Amino acid sequence: MSGNNHVAVFGGGCFWCTEAVFDELRGVQSVVSGYTGGKNKNPTYEQVCMGNTGHAEVIKIEFDPAQISLRDLMTVFFATHDPTTLNRQGNDTGTQYRSAIFYADEKQKEEAAAFIKELDEAKTFKNSIVTTLEPLTEFYAAEGYHQKFYANNPFQSYCQSMIPPKLNKLHQQFKALLKSHGNPNQ
Repeated sequence: MSGNNHVAVFGGGCFWCTEAVFDELRGVQSVVSGYTGGKNKNPTYEQVCMGNTGHAEVIKIEFDPAQISLRDLMTVFFATHDPTTLNRQGNDTGTQYRSAIFYADEKQKEEAAAFIKELDEAKTFKNSIVTTLEPLTEFYAAEGYHQKFYANNPFQSYCQSMIPPKLNKLHQQFKALLKSHGNPNQ
């Protein structure tokens, strides 16, 4: 973390999709695709995709809490992936695609647990939330070609089919949180 910035780490399926969403939010200083929650040191994409390292595909978000709260980030996170499917997002299956919040400290863990309870009690989703809360251990940045993947590969077939619906939902439901509608200096 630099200055007063905080870090949030979310696993919500393919990191190409989640990175594209969070890159558009005001107060977000950086989004890095990577891996955490597993046992191998310095895992590769191929190893993680095999599903036996225990890592999840995640994004590490550095954000300014004076501009966007962890609650806002979690609201967008839960609205832009399916937190009710165990180890699956669309056609992507395996523990590497699990819905997870990797908390940096007890305060984040408590805030995330309370938020999940609130969503479940409000019956926000038809099924119960299966998002895990896991301590943030070693974070490994994914290989360079995964960073800003959607921005660099908008016509790739997976990107064309999976990411625009998430971005459309973001633009419709969270306009006030977008960089384009916030501080013009962002």
